[in-house]
Amino acid sequence: MTALVECVPNFSEGRQPAVLAALAAAISGVKGVKLLHQTADADHHRSVFTFAGPPAPVTEAAFRAIEVAARLIDLTQHRGEHPRLGAADVVPLVPLRDITLAQCAALATDLGQRVGTALQLPVYLYEAAATRPERVNLADVRRGQYEALRDEITQPARQPDFGPAQVGPAGAVIIGARQFLVAFNVYLHTDDVSIARQIAAKIRMANGGLPGVKALGFRVQGRAQVSLNIVHFTRFPARPLPHIVAIIQAEAEQRGTGIEYTELIGLIPQHALTTPQRAAEANMTRYTVFPETFLLKCARLLHLRDFTPERVLEVALRRARL
Repeated sequence: MTALVECVPNFSEGRQPAVLAALAAAISGVKGVKLLHQTADADHHRSVFTFAGPPAPVTEAAFRAIEVAARLIDLTQHRGEHPRLGAADVVPLVPLRDITLAQCAALATDLGQRVGTALQLPVYLYEAAATRPERVNLADVRRGQYEALRDEITQPARQPDFGPAQVGPAGAVIIGARQFLVAFNVYLHTDDVSIARQIAAKIRMANGGLPGVKALGFRVQGRAQVSLNIVHFTRFPARPLPHIVAIIQAEAEQRGTGIEYTELIGLIPQHALTTPQRAAEANMTRYTVFPETFLLKCARLLHLRDFTPERVLEVALRRARL
């Protein structure tokens, strides 16, 4: 079968439909690439696109989208909740089929070199493509955000892997290769953002909390939000998404509130929606596409709002005929 790669670029734009449309057109305009999903958030001032295809078309689509973002997004005017280093803030490549993580890291390196040379943007490689141990973790690369990078990029520790050691309105691009992660937001029945931040601090892996969980607290749409990135979730079967949601609910109740609803960003692998035990009881395996009725039931148990089966990676790939 043809090798299949997913790309999930995050852009520092969530408010201008014309810019989002230009990004989508740049991606969709590459033959062989299927745009599977896109989402935008005005409070975070950020958008996430998910597309997939063979390696060469996917990296070409990523390059074209980075070029559009660099031309249309001005970080000197950007204000939003989400941390960011550049207009095309982070561009990860994810192995889906018949390709290894190491091969995706090589693709990311080639893409980074092309972006640095052709677009004259500073490029940092992260995760599996990182050239230094201190650049594996995305948060470390993005430390201080765009504003700090303008002052620090000439320092040895902040020198980019490719491109000029100077920062323009488009900022820098972080490119890498990683396994799939789940981006998931939990909205609480309160506007007190300090509660969301307390819960995030309690559960995040960096503070000794839940394995594989990165978490921050924000105020979004008038509600306190616990924003989660669940990384390497397949390594931690004792901490499936339903368990994480239950822990957040318990922490919220201890602080006099609860979960109003949850939100998925991008796509999610089907086995991340449920516990291994529940999947086994329903005679499901990760190698077959779960029935839509089962997926919808899992989503209800997670308080997911506006969920449709197309948000599941396996379903999206099947419908895109990839």
